[in-house]
Formats: sequence, structure tokens, C-alpha cells
Amino acid sequence: MAKKTGAFLGGIFLGSTVGTLVGLLAAPRSGRETRQILKKSAEALPELAEDLSSTVQLQADRLSESALKRWDGTLARLREAIAAGIEASQAQNQALHDSDAPQSESSSSVVDPL
Repeated sequence: MAKKTGAFLGGIFLGSTVGTLVGLLAAPRSGRETRQILKKSAEALPELAEDLSSTVQLQADRLSESALKRWDGTLARLREAIAAGIEASQAQNQALHDSDAPQSESSSSVVDPL
């Protein structure tokens, strides 16, 4: 999900930059005016990149918090499942032990004729 969000925001950034440049170059202005506008746009790029970086970082933080909460829930369910499995195996082991106990007692009570 973070990859898609980052790619989307990167696409918006790239598209807006290309659109701005094409619009400036195609506009009916003199070369000097266009260069001044391009210079101002280039000066604004670091701020725009910082804003984009901040936005991506905020999204990444939200996603990591969400993933951590889901992981905690998954870990709790896993612990419960392991505990239930241990209980079931102990009950099965006890049942097997109980069913074997009468047979071993009856065979040990038989007297060897020799």
C-alpha cells in the first residue's frame, strides 16, 4: 500500500512539473520572461520536494502504525491458537495414556506359568 501511495504522489509531482514546464514553454511570452518564470519555478522545487517528502513520511508512519496494530492482534490470536493446540495435545495424550493403562495392568496381572 505504501508503494502505491508513494508512486501515486511521485506521479503527481512528475506530472505537475512536466505540465508546468510545457505550459511555460508553450506560453506566448518572450524568452526572457519564460526564463524568469523557469528560474522561479526551479527555486520552488526544493520546497515542493520537501512537502512531498513530508507527505510520504506521514503516510509511511500511518501505515506502519496500522501494521503494528494488526501485528499485535495477529500475535495475540497466534498465542491463543498455540495454547489451544497445547491443551488439545495434552488432552489427547492423557486420553491415550488412560486407554493404555487398563491393558498394561491386565497384562501385568497375568501370572507367568513358568
